[in-house]
Amino acid sequence: MPVRKSQVWLPGFLDDFFGNEWVDKSTTATSPAVNVIETDTDYKVEIAAPGLTKDDFKIDITEDNELLVSMEKKSETNVPEHEGKKHTYLRREFSYNSFRQRLTLPDHVKIEEIKAKMENGVLTIDIPKRTEEDKRKNMRQIEIR
Repeated sequence: MPVRKSQVWLPGFLDDFFGNEWVDKSTTATSPAVNVIETDTDYKVEIAAPGLTKDDFKIDITEDNELLVSMEKKSETNVPEHEGKKHTYLRREFSYNSFRQRLTLPDHVKIEEIKAKMENGVLTIDIPKRTEEDKRKNMRQIEIR
């Protein structure tokens, strides 16, 4: 049986929440590792991004209820300097030019409260879940005329 793309990124039981194709990777370079963590109150998406800054990233929520994370890092074409000396890479494995990742968001998240932070080479996106109380607040009775 062939492995589905989603099985590479998430255990099968989370497929129901995010759909079978929850991650779509469009890339022109090596893509970073991604962790998805679920707690009772939220989801956390962690993206390994050593050497990158928050200014290298852009995070959007599309009209299709997808979280789109993109990154573009302009690489130097000139001879780079390292500790004040010009040098040439003999091997370079952690150079990202650009990447894009789409995550289809579950219906039960608070889209308006999604937050992101960059710390110690990891981009963390916090996606809070709606509580039962939140769901009740959104319910209303429609008057019949």
